[in-house]
Amino acid sequence: MNNHASAAPFSTKSVGIENIRRSVTYHPTVWGDYFLVYNSHLTDILPNEEQECQILREEVKKLLVATPDDSLLKLDLIDAIQRLGVGYHFVTEIEKSLKYVYDTYEIYGKQDNALYTTALRFRLLRQHGYFVSCDVFDKFKICEGKFDESLISNVQGLLSLYEAAQFRVHGEEILEEALDFSATQLNSLVVHVSNSLSTQIKEALEIPIHKTVARLVAKKFLSIYQQDESHNDTLLNFAKLDFNLLQKTYQKELSEVTRWWKAIEFENKLPFARDRLVECYFWALNIYFEPQYSVGRKVLTKVIAMISIIDDIFDIYGTLEELTIFMDAIERWDFSVIDQLPPYLQHYYKALLDVYVEIEEELGKTEKSNLVHYVIEEKKRLARTYFQEAKWVYSGYIPSLEEYMKVGMPSSTYILMSAAAFAGINGELVSKEAFEWLASDPLILQASEIIGRLMNDLFEQKISAVGCYMNQNKGASKEEAFAEIQKLVRNAWKDVNHEWLRPSPTAVPIALLMQVIVNISCITHLMYKDIDVYTNSEANLKDMITLILIQPVTIS
Repeated sequence: MNNHASAAPFSTKSVGIENIRRSVTYHPTVWGDYFLVYNSHLTDILPNEEQECQILREEVKKLLVATPDDSLLKLDLIDAIQRLGVGYHFVTEIEKSLKYVYDTYEIYGKQDNALYTTALRFRLLRQHGYFVSCDVFDKFKICEGKFDESLISNVQGLLSLYEAAQFRVHGEEILEEALDFSATQLNSLVVHVSNSLSTQIKEALEIPIHKTVARLVAKKFLSIYQQDESHNDTLLNFAKLDFNLLQKTYQKELSEVTRWWKAIEFENKLPFARDRLVECYFWALNIYFEPQYSVGRKVLTKVIAMISIIDDIFDIYGTLEELTIFMDAIERWDFSVIDQLPPYLQHYYKALLDVYVEIEEELGKTEKSNLVHYVIEEKKRLARTYFQEAKWVYSGYIPSLEEYMKVGMPSSTYILMSAAAFAGINGELVSKEAFEWLASDPLILQASEIIGRLMNDLFEQKISAVGCYMNQNKGASKEEAFAEIQKLVRNAWKDVNHEWLRPSPTAVPIALLMQVIVNISCITHLMYKDIDVYTNSEANLKDMITLILIQPVTIS
């Protein structure tokens, strides 16, 4: 979550380096007190809405169960249910159907000569952790080893192939070729198809399903699905109602955390920092959106908001002398050291410790409070990496890319966010063992940290992977550095995909934890794809938040 504004240059001639304070100006919050109004009857879910939702859910469930598992209709139905954002209602039914599709993959995968169906089957299975061979795409290549040019007229097939290729792992050359082929053809076709299909192509090329976030997919797919003449009215109406009911839940949660944010007065006490509470909630929401994670979202929002502020303290405002004292206080994690800090750091430090006490109390209601110390330890670890980066900046030292990544990967905040998200998961799925698994630094976490760090660094103006690469490779242009960084990101996604695939994806807790990490990668990808929309939230991110948190779906 490192910021990307360029700090004012400074001179060390008349002031000791330990006393230099940098400065930068961020735009104020674009939301103000807007979400406070939702702490009212506006967010109440009415009994008739719940009843209608229950009736429609049962009808969709019957439809899902009744549709033959070996049919294209079942694949399309599962895909629609998931893209409409209501798959969490039918986890058991979907898994049962996909298990059948997996068990019969060798039969139907080889027999099916339709590009659309072959790619859809492949994508759905890999999405759910099933390793299936990509050799099924060999049939769509001609003798020269290239994809058949006659496929160009099959727009839906190309789109399906493009989405399937996003799940490639290392060594799957045919999927690399499939991605290049489908992307090239779709780019040339986008102006020659219907408006609805053109929109789908543009959005897929911008951010494929695999790398975007579920709520945004759901909101956009609702209109696409409605325009599809073959859509199912019951499913459509259920998805619309479910979206609106979840939106009310989010509005109520956001109202609560906004009141908390206003009470700690960071806007006035720490005016140098980014005021991005709503954006932090949007981040948390896209890590887990399902209604059962309400407590987790509120906890995670507070954790992310405190990350954002401490990032600005280390990255922009704090002098080296202040940061040294502050780092010692973070390590001690004790209210008794508050008076040793400068006034602005006293305010943050007290609020920080208060937040974790509140989190412990909140999770105590779910018997998870004993796990908070894992989250605190990750907060300390994050602060250490921020402090190291600050010392590099103050000394003018540019590390090698390898040295930078050893510090930069932990500073991507993935471990702390994951730990906080784990703590907020209800029930017995997450225990001490889950945090030990996280602390073991699994490959999926390493790869996700690379994605987060490097996507962030494409816009970083100070020490970044781009600058380190250029310094290490004398004569390399910024464009060459960007290309190398993007290559590393692509390879990291392959590692994520590889770790997600398991021969027998039955370990539900681990699957859930891995999904959290993947979702963090997706929201990070969205935040930093073209510009840093978190820091500069006045345009694109504001529009996305409006779509998800403010504008309900019209139900006829």
